Order: sequence, then C-alpha cells, then structure tokens
Amino acid sequence: MLNLPNILTLSRIAIIPIVLITFFFDSPAMRWTAVSLFTLAGITDFFDGHLARRANQVSRLGRFLDPIADKLLVASVLLMLVGFNRVDVWSYIPAIIILLREILVSGLREFLAELRVGVPVTKLAKGKTTLQMIALGFLIVGTTLPMVKSIGEVLLWIAALLTLITGYDYLKAGLKHMGEPIPQSPSAGAKNDTET
Repeated sequence: MLNLPNILTLSRIAIIPIVLITFFFDSPAMRWTAVSLFTLAGITDFFDGHLARRANQVSRLGRFLDPIADKLLVASVLLMLVGFNRVDVWSYIPAIIILLREILVSGLREFLAELRVGVPVTKLAKGKTTLQMIALGFLIVGTTLPMVKSIGEVLLWIAALLTLITGYDYLKAGLKHMGEPIPQSPSAGAKNDTET
C-alpha cells in the first residue's frame, strides 16, 4: 500500500501541522515558509493521482486518503486564517460555505457508497480545489502584501461559488436515491419500524 503516490498523499497530511505551527510565530519569514510548504502540499495533490494512474498504482488506500488529505489541508488552514484574523470579516462567509460543503459532501459520499453509487469527480470540482489552494496561498502570505490579501479574498469568494455548484451536483445525486424504499429482510422489519 505504501507506493509512491500514497506516500505523497501521506506527506500532504504530514505537512499540515507544520503549516499550522507557523501561525503561532507570525513574521514575514514564517508566512513565506508556510506558503512554501502549502504550495508543496498542493503540488503533491497533482502528482499523487497522476503517478498512480500512470504507474497503474491506484489503490483503495489512495482513493480513501486523497480527498481526505485535501479537505484536512483546506479546512485547517481556513480555520487558522479566521482564528488569527488573517482575513476580513466578510471573508468568513465563503470560509463557512466551503467548510459546510465539505461536511455535506462527506456525508453524501458515505450515503452513496452504501448504495454502491459512484459520483465521479468532475473537472469543475478539480478546478474548485485548485482555486481554493491558490486563494489560501495568497491569504497565508496575507498582510505582508495587502494587494495579495485582497486577491486571495476575491479568489476565496469565487472558490465558494464553485463549491456551491459542485456541492449541488452531489446533493442532486443523493436526493435521487433518498426517496427509494430501503430493502428489508422480514427479521429486520420490526426493528427498523421503530427507528427514527
């Protein structure tokens, strides 16, 4: 299971606490260190999937870890940016939208997986993730370059819009199956009738 693509994915997760620690020692040097590590993590996001497909090393572990690594990276940096007042108050809205969408999609993925229904990742969803990474990179540098911070906040709003669009695709796929009756065995019927 520990092939090169999965090692790259695990390294993306391992970078997260290092990036977060830099927030507690704020200085221009630490911000540039953080954005460098964050960029490195984003690059591994491209190469792990690319290498897995090219070397025919796609694994269940990789499919499980890859989206989780992205969500952990994005969510943790968003929370730190808000917690350390690195973004303006009006940027809390797209941050909340992005976080709530990730929770919703994670629940829908689990629901659809139980039904053995796959929802392929679209190019728009990949573009959304890329835009989120770029926006967060700008925001990590933040107040050292005010114009960069403003660009990052605009990109965050655009990423939030794409987040809503791609989240709706997952929700639509889930709603299609939520109205279907649950197949029950006779022995399970009595138990399930009492569940709420």
